[in-house]
Amino acid sequence: MKPKSDNLFHFTSDLDVLKAILSCKSINPRFCLEDLRWFFGKGKEEYYAFPMSCFCDIPLTRLNDHTNFYGNYGIGLTKEWGVRNGLHPVIYCPPESNIQKAVYDMLNFDPKGHNESDTYYMNFFRLLSLIKPISGTMNIKGKIESKEFYQENEWRYVPPSHKYLNQVEFEDKRDKFNSEMESFGLLFEPSDIRYIFVEKDSDIPELFDFLSIEMGGFSMKEVKILQSRITSLETLRIDL
Repeated sequence: MKPKSDNLFHFTSDLDVLKAILSCKSINPRFCLEDLRWFFGKGKEEYYAFPMSCFCDIPLTRLNDHTNFYGNYGIGLTKEWGVRNGLHPVIYCPPESNIQKAVYDMLNFDPKGHNESDTYYMNFFRLLSLIKPISGTMNIKGKIESKEFYQENEWRYVPPSHKYLNQVEFEDKRDKFNSEMESFGLLFEPSDIRYIFVEKDSDIPELFDFLSIEMGGFSMKEVKILQSRITSLETLRIDL
């Protein structure tokens, strides 16, 4: 068994979101609030939000726990597509690691002591958006969940020129800033897709019909190939 997949998986909890991704042929970044207490220490800015699209390259045998946490609808695209579009594997750091200390020392650090237009400062936050602790907590639908991040094999796309948000800005203006991310969407073609995941066998006819009727920009051959990529997690889990 391969320790990692040759594909990159992106999951959501909503079939309609998956349909929108397929219809637009694009995965748009969204702002995600990151708990950075492990990096800055308590008493400073503890949360920042970065725009990102998140993927993983875990093998199919480990999809069960991942989809239970993030959602049962998703798309699998080739890793070649990901590299071509600037995706990057996340750097995982233990507490007080040399990498964490080196990055922290880059600005001799005071998060409020630099202007957002400072290129060096922005590059720091760009690097920080690709670093995670090996474990920590996440806010999922208002609930704080413990998570072994290192087990997720995460890859991220962060737009090359982006704004980060503090927690207040994120909570007040998240929808506004997310709408601005549409121009940074990750475009794909049918040939880039290897899997289309749905939660249940009963979801397959609905998505099959959607691909037949709504995907006007695709040729009939492309639609048939996409229909052949549909995989039910309900059935897949029987063999995992």
